Amino acid sequence: MKKLAFLLLIVVTFSSCGDKKKSDQDFSKPATDATATKDPSSYDPNRGLGKFDKVDLGATLDQAMATEGQKVAEVKCTSCHKQTDEKLVGPGWKGVTSRKKPQWILNFITNPDPMINKDPEVQAQLEICLVRMPNQGLNDKEARDILEYMRKIDGVK
Repeated sequence: MKKLAFLLLIVVTFSSCGDKKKSDQDFSKPATDATATKDPSSYDPNRGLGKFDKVDLGATLDQAMATEGQKVAEVKCTSCHKQTDEKLVGPGWKGVTSRKKPQWILNFITNPDPMINKDPEVQAQLEICLVRMPNQGLNDKEARDILEYMRKIDGVK
């Protein structure tokens, strides 16, 4: 009886692993969402692609948010990004808040794939860095805290 059960288990295992239909999906490239397939002329380089339209920053730094942002960045970001202007795997963060609008930064760190596919500046960075920024699955609060940490790096008091 044990031999029959074992044989049946082997047959079921091997038959369920077979590839009856070959998939045409290319898993070597990240999936794109609907926002990435829009007309390129609709891309706003000041906003990027994502849900953040306008972000109001305070005139002064929110120290608590910056501290939380640093904690998140140390877990999810600093293996690829330095807090200077020096490239590690990705570009350094120094000066990013003076070069990019806050909504662009938040849209990029929460929604990198469509922006990599559409933004010419990001595509140029990709040619230098040779590695696509992965989606870290940041929620809105984590992303906003990281933005405040970036502001701290850039000298906002």
